[in-house]
Amino acid sequence: MVRGIALILLTLGMPSLAAAETRSFGDSLGLLAKSCGAEIVANCRGVNPDSTRLKECLSRNRDVLSPQCASDYLGAFDAIQKRVAARVTVANACQREIVKVCGGSTKETSKSVPCLVSTPKGISNNCLKAVDDAGYR
Repeated sequence: MVRGIALILLTLGMPSLAAAETRSFGDSLGLLAKSCGAEIVANCRGVNPDSTRLKECLSRNRDVLSPQCASDYLGAFDAIQKRVAARVTVANACQREIVKVCGGSTKETSKSVPCLVSTPKGISNNCLKAVDDAGYR
């Protein structure tokens, strides 16, 4: 179990190559691993590593968190939620481009992402911003 937590923390600490207005998953999770790694190992052993359960565990154990972890963990989880929301908005912001430029379907937006990223001609600024915010470019 400790090995599994160490692997998760290593994965969480890996940097992301995506640059966007929202903080990347890698940057958010890297901050969380750096600030709260010891607290996660000590207090959240056995907790599923999804963000909701991990956030709840850290919140329950606020009284034993280091000052750095206490100040960083909510911001890290907030940034993760913002990135998830940004990815959801790509389907709405790029609806015309997905269908007209990429020949795709808005029900399967993820299949059109490579086209949206590699074909800047015919892509609206609103769509490009949504793609950037989602971390796809």
